[in-house]
Amino acid sequence: MEEADYTGAAPAGAALNRGRARYNSDSRHIEIAADKVVGMKRQALGSMIVPLAFVLLSASASAQWINVTIEGTPRTPDGKPNLLAASPRTADGKLDLSGIWRVHDEDGPPKYALNLAADLPDQRVPLQPWAEVLMKEREANLGKDYPATRCLPPGVPNLTMAPHPFKIVQTRGLVVILYEALNTYRQIHTDGRALPRDPNPTWMGYSIGNWEGDTFVARTTGFNDKTWIDVAGHPNTEALQVIERFRRRDFGHMDIEITIDDAKAYTKPWTVTIASVLVPDTELLEFVCTENEKDQSHMVGK
Repeated sequence: MEEADYTGAAPAGAALNRGRARYNSDSRHIEIAADKVVGMKRQALGSMIVPLAFVLLSASASAQWINVTIEGTPRTPDGKPNLLAASPRTADGKLDLSGIWRVHDEDGPPKYALNLAADLPDQRVPLQPWAEVLMKEREANLGKDYPATRCLPPGVPNLTMAPHPFKIVQTRGLVVILYEALNTYRQIHTDGRALPRDPNPTWMGYSIGNWEGDTFVARTTGFNDKTWIDVAGHPNTEALQVIERFRRRDFGHMDIEITIDDAKAYTKPWTVTIASVLVPDTELLEFVCTENEKDQSHMVGK
């Protein structure tokens, strides 16, 4: 099976769509060599490849809008999207985050989906003792219970790290994130409401947002304890709060600072910063997870 090219700068929309479609040309696992993932521990990564391969790296072959030119995209003299152009702004002067984005990973495989802490020293986060034991159990069990293996949302910020793009739609009182992976969405309310005090726990949480200068800050709580922070198995409890800071540096590049704050699972909050790139001249594809879940019976966890 051919692999799509998710490396380097954002490819043209048609090329990306063809690459995403290739992932679903059959139901076999997509193998990712551990030695290609820079900074990942071979032992830890090897046990987590299977669930990521057949769910997160699967995409529908039914592509929509493969050849499309997105209006409002700045272009170079030869007609190509100019990703270095100035960041767009809304009528009220705020940065406009709208567009289709994907996490930028020069090394190819989605290392932040595999391990959100991949760039931290020794890839270590301040785990509570029970959480460290749970991570080791998940590794020993080959990640068999990873939510996406059963077509369940793996949570926030996990879905953002998938090699599939996500679309931000920014309006005056609401920012919506549409995830191609698993056809999932988030609503980040910017109308001044507070986070719910005693929410019904959910997979994707409840989100509110506000602007701090040119940085959009999203706060999300109300998670259940069934999601995973990443494929490596970093856990969370219902006490989890995820704080994301989005800063669009120019037309085609956006930094996302992510803070994981869960006092029941970690001894202190921990933060990573992830780069994302705009995917020009394309649209999201349909991703029906049950069409890609044909390998569930072959999971080999203990």
